[in-house]
Amino acid sequence: MSRSTGIVVTLAIAAVAVAGLYALSQKRPARTPTTACGTESASGCAPESSRVDLATPTFSNPTRITNRLFPASEVDQTLLLGTVDGHPLRVEYTLLPGTKTFEWNGQRVETRIVQYVAYLDRRINEVALDWYAQADDGAVWYFGEDVADYRDGVVETTEGTWVAGKDGPPAMIMPAHPSVGDVYRVENIPGVVFEEITVKQVDVPIDTPQGPVRGGMIGDQLHVDGSHSDKLFAPGYGEFSTVRAGDIEAVSLAVPVDARHTPAPAELETILAGATSVFETVGGENWAVISATVQRLQTAWSAWRARGDIPRLLEVQMTRALAALRGDALRPAVADRNAAGARTAAIDVGQAGLDLLLRHRPRVEIDLARLELWARQLVVDASSESPGATVIGDVVSLERIRDRVAHLVSPSVAAELDARLTELRAAAMEQEFVDAKATAARIRTLAQQLQH
Repeated sequence: MSRSTGIVVTLAIAAVAVAGLYALSQKRPARTPTTACGTESASGCAPESSRVDLATPTFSNPTRITNRLFPASEVDQTLLLGTVDGHPLRVEYTLLPGTKTFEWNGQRVETRIVQYVAYLDRRINEVALDWYAQADDGAVWYFGEDVADYRDGVVETTEGTWVAGKDGPPAMIMPAHPSVGDVYRVENIPGVVFEEITVKQVDVPIDTPQGPVRGGMIGDQLHVDGSHSDKLFAPGYGEFSTVRAGDIEAVSLAVPVDARHTPAPAELETILAGATSVFETVGGENWAVISATVQRLQTAWSAWRARGDIPRLLEVQMTRALAALRGDALRPAVADRNAAGARTAAIDVGQAGLDLLLRHRPRVEIDLARLELWARQLVVDASSESPGATVIGDVVSLERIRDRVAHLVSPSVAAELDARLTELRAAAMEQEFVDAKATAARIRTLAQQLQH
């Protein structure tokens, strides 16, 4: 489903919760299903006779979501890359533990929870929780989302939040067996949220990170403002790509569908170790060592690329990250060295490397390593001339990763991580950036220990 594209950043766990509760309290009472066209002009919708989402679904085993074009309970994590208004976009979809139960139409429906985290220009842009259930006929239904958009480190809006049973009915997000001409509304509360999809092609061949597959679907999506976008769905992945007015987001990797049960290539281990070395060495400004390390990274990457078998979008991401690292760490004049830029570039190389490593290691290990990377980013940002908003945004990124790993570590470790994050948020909000850096260093050490 499409997401907002304004630049947005996060407040606190508590602030998000309070904002979300306030937003829900302002919603209108639950409605009966409507056939009204929910665009701003109240026009442009497909004929009702084409819709396949008008019958009332029943749910006997709703948390087993295995629909081949929307297998929400089968995909542990999906990474998407793209651009919005020319700015780099990164999206992380992660299946969370537990379920959420909704009461609707006399039914109690248990749903799976998927966390959506989007970054624009490397900064937190949007966080949402999406709720899905599969009906007895195999169609997948969307029971709403709790959305927070962010700007300069604080929640800017929760617009787009809706809850089935409170604000209106759930919406079909994927038919059981889509056919050309089928129409369904993935959000259908006119005046609050609205999107409609018309199936244009089925059994489409798709070039995925694991290679070509058949069975894809192309849909035309009508948005609330009357605009349209092309959506591609791939078996085993779900929503695969969206193209709208020059903007694009596409799956770069998903697990377990793209997982490899083999050790990571030696070149990748060299790149990850080298990125960490550059980050650590920059502090001492030993540029000769940094230059040698960067050259070693580039050599390893060139050797790996020559063998092929690298997902295309992740290959582009790593190539760009290494080019940026060379630009910041290998300038001719030592006096012009940009330590913060070189460290940030090293973090980006590490991020690109972890995305590739996700094919070979359990997702929790990768998220713990991402936790460490965001702790590094916070140290860099806390030392900048204007640390406020960026540091708070870094805290939110750490908090959201915490939500993905806390249930997979011991209770004592989870409690320690929560305590450190609470300290970190307090320091960031009070602009005590020396304390924030010290706490981030402790989080980084904890994340390193958990990876071994």
